[in-house]
Amino acid sequence: QLIGEKGLLPCKLYLQNVKKYFKGKINLDALSYAPTIIWFLDWSDMDSILDYISMLGLVISAFVLITGCANMVLMAVLWILYLSLVNVGQICKYSPFHFSAGWESQLLETGFLGMFLCPLWTLSRLPRSTPPSSIVIWGFRWLIFRIMLGAGLIKIRGDHCWRDLTCMNYHYETQPVPNPIAYFMHRSPGWFHQFETLFNHFIELVVPFFIFMGRRMCMVHGVLQILFQVLLIISGNLSFLNWLTIVPSIACFDDRSLAFLFRRGGVKERVLQLQGSSEQPPAGLGEVVNISFGLLIAYLSVPVIINLLSSRQVMNTSFNPLRIVNTYGAFGSITKERTEVILQGTSSPDPNDPAAVWQEFDFKCKPGDLWRRPCFISPYHYRLDWLMWFAAFQTYEQNEWIIHLAGKLLAQEEEALSLMATNPFADRDPPRWIRGEHFKYKFSQPGGAHAAKGKWWIRKRIGPYFPPVNLQGLRKFYEDRNWPYPVRTDGGK
Repeated sequence: QLIGEKGLLPCKLYLQNVKKYFKGKINLDALSYAPTIIWFLDWSDMDSILDYISMLGLVISAFVLITGCANMVLMAVLWILYLSLVNVGQICKYSPFHFSAGWESQLLETGFLGMFLCPLWTLSRLPRSTPPSSIVIWGFRWLIFRIMLGAGLIKIRGDHCWRDLTCMNYHYETQPVPNPIAYFMHRSPGWFHQFETLFNHFIELVVPFFIFMGRRMCMVHGVLQILFQVLLIISGNLSFLNWLTIVPSIACFDDRSLAFLFRRGGVKERVLQLQGSSEQPPAGLGEVVNISFGLLIAYLSVPVIINLLSSRQVMNTSFNPLRIVNTYGAFGSITKERTEVILQGTSSPDPNDPAAVWQEFDFKCKPGDLWRRPCFISPYHYRLDWLMWFAAFQTYEQNEWIIHLAGKLLAQEEEALSLMATNPFADRDPPRWIRGEHFKYKFSQPGGAHAAKGKWWIRKRIGPYFPPVNLQGLRKFYEDRNWPYPVRTDGGK
């Protein structure tokens, strides 16, 4: 629905454009620009390719999860499969689209590090070479250090509300996809929001340095970071970002500190035996691989460190096409008012007729219907809903995909409708016109008059976001972008 044959930004068209840019060849330049195994597959059925990649990744990851066994080969396959999807997800002019957000790069970097926790071939819950190399463990610690410090620095250097401790006055209401707890957290007293902001600065700017202060302080760091991520999970729908950020924090603990999680006997006793045995596997090739890995991470970290120290710091950026070492950050600026784009359709032949009845399409999770309770979906992620948040404080010219979506809704395409929560034109003629309306949204006051009527939100119209469009009027728009022209389900156009 997002990047398939009839997706909002078809990845097949994207790869064709990349190939064309590099003189019609799939050469090293093209592979470096968009590293993906899709280059080497048959594009005649792109939807099947995307499905097969996803299903293969799902099967392998389920095997690792259920059995507790992994090796470097399986982890490398998972990394290559996900990299192949991320690099055809594309980027809009001003915002990340679908598969190009910061957590995608973070998942790829975490997955790359995960390869080196595993033996090359052996599939065992307890490989002979245990524990893993300290170089790999420090790779994970270096990752969580950069994630948190990058997030803290981008805030201090960004929006002034982080410096005057007022950002949390707005965050719960204006975050991309609020949940029900955010509705109540937004009404916390001002002093509590100031404390939250101070605590955020402490966690992101001070605590990361605990990693380098010895075993105990490193564990304190791990505990604080995990608790902080749990708080973020509770208070918002931030995709799988916070769940993923917990993973490198686990590297702050050693076997002794985690022993209480395992019952006596079994794996716990075998770990102690292996670690106390003088019959450890010889260093050899494994040590060479680990040292090479450490040197690679150090080399790729140079531009990342320069970025962290720069007053022009950028967040969620990769300096290498494989996204092995990246920059991170979140909410460097906070929107003070929530705006939403509401898509409306009408069956009226004249969109300017004052008597025309406009009916709204609701998305699965983003605010729309004033009476609908905010959703709880983390760690799942509705990518389109998230992108609509970006579109609301930009223009439709900066987000051409939204006009593409409007055309698909005019044609009542099943792929597009599957992304929506409601279709007001189900079991009837498709709409003749669709428009985008711009609204300012605010949480209702708990216990107030609007809440008493069952409203979670109140809104005020700002004006049109994009004018009414019909399928015939969009024909040239589609042709100019080589998008397939939608055909109405009733056979009309």
